[in-house]
Amino acid sequence: MAAALVLVAGACSSSRSDEDPGGGDSTTGASADLPTDTFGDIESPCGAGDASGATEQGVTDDSIAIGYGDDSGYANAPGLNEEMGDAMDAMIEWCNGLGGINGRQIVGHRYDAALDNAAQVIVEACNQDFMLVGQGFAGDENMEADRVDCQLVSVPGFNLSAAAVNAPMRYAPVPFPVDLLSVARAELTLQTYPDATSYDFVGHDSSFVQVAEKRTAAVLESVGAEQAGCGVVLKSAGGDNYRALVQRYKDCGTTVLFDQGTPTPATFSFLDAMRVEGYEPTILTDATWYADSVLSANVDGLTEGITITMQFQPFENADAVPAVADYLSVMDQGDYTTGLLGMQSASAFLLWATAAKACGSDLTRQCMVNELSTVTSWTGAGLHAESNPAENEPPACALIVAVKGGTYEQVAPASQGEFYCADSSLETPKSSWGVDLNEDRIATTYLTDDVITPEG
Repeated sequence: MAAALVLVAGACSSSRSDEDPGGGDSTTGASADLPTDTFGDIESPCGAGDASGATEQGVTDDSIAIGYGDDSGYANAPGLNEEMGDAMDAMIEWCNGLGGINGRQIVGHRYDAALDNAAQVIVEACNQDFMLVGQGFAGDENMEADRVDCQLVSVPGFNLSAAAVNAPMRYAPVPFPVDLLSVARAELTLQTYPDATSYDFVGHDSSFVQVAEKRTAAVLESVGAEQAGCGVVLKSAGGDNYRALVQRYKDCGTTVLFDQGTPTPATFSFLDAMRVEGYEPTILTDATWYADSVLSANVDGLTEGITITMQFQPFENADAVPAVADYLSVMDQGDYTTGLLGMQSASAFLLWATAAKACGSDLTRQCMVNELSTVTSWTGAGLHAESNPAENEPPACALIVAVKGGTYEQVAPASQGEFYCADSSLETPKSSWGVDLNEDRIATTYLTDDVITPEG
């Protein structure tokens, strides 16, 4: 279940790691292979300077303390989201090697919430950190009340709970609010696979996956697609009669299946049953399927042709997208795990660092809120589709990759590195929100009169 939790955080919530991303000890300072003056298509926010003053908790003349982390200590899924903490470690190392932020070195406090310990993490962070940056804690519902109470401004890698994704004092590089959905994925899917106007899900018994299925069904319905309703639900613990389930799909007549779950051995067994029964539907998935396990399972074509819709650039586009090459080079400083969630954390770091640089010596939480509230267009230097952190609006663009042998290839749009963009987002029904929002689309769950709001 833990892996499925991350799915709800966004369309880009996936983990794909290199077997040997670093191949050596961590080093300090920038090497010739690392980005220096720029990162992707933006000016580097890191470098020397003369900023000074102990302006806020965690800020001194020569340092800035930030908190971040993951759930890598979760016993049932060791290493859960560890690429997020690793990305922050690597980005801090890179930035400090260039001189820090206006000359202040970044002091990183990495936390392990281990899925169930977010409440303990926030107590530590509230007592020592300037801000939270690039974190991804699946149990963030348990920390939101304390985070808001101690005015700890956040630029997260992802949030998961309904109260957190529309929370105050929060500026996500890739927003995933409860009240808006991008229709780009649905439009691009139907353009690329016209048969998807009639589809069904590879159902899962996880409540988190079922939420994702409902949101996907809503956005597909908005562009004219209809769910067949075959009624197949896979047990997360396995033990299904897969051949019988495949026959239900065949009897139902659907030739397009969406899988909103994560690739597991049980899922691969189901794919094998499809092959044995001669059932060959088009299988469409989200970025959780952008994983090494999917490529490793592609024996005798088991996962060949499975498509993944993404709002981040795949690693395979590094030659066409400088930001991806820069991310990979930064991660190559040490024995760090790479992944799409890591790219989310890298984007969060760049967003935070850009605002922190603009604040100069006046590095306060108020200044950061002022700066972040003006960022209405953000691509993480080219790592992902354009989003609107200031107004908490999701990316309006997507691309599709497919399994081709032992790698992934972009299939839509046809030009490598390009996104398809929709004109609008879908407003979701209030019944699906799980929280009440005020007129500014801020969750009222933990909202107080003391939250830091933009000046002016």
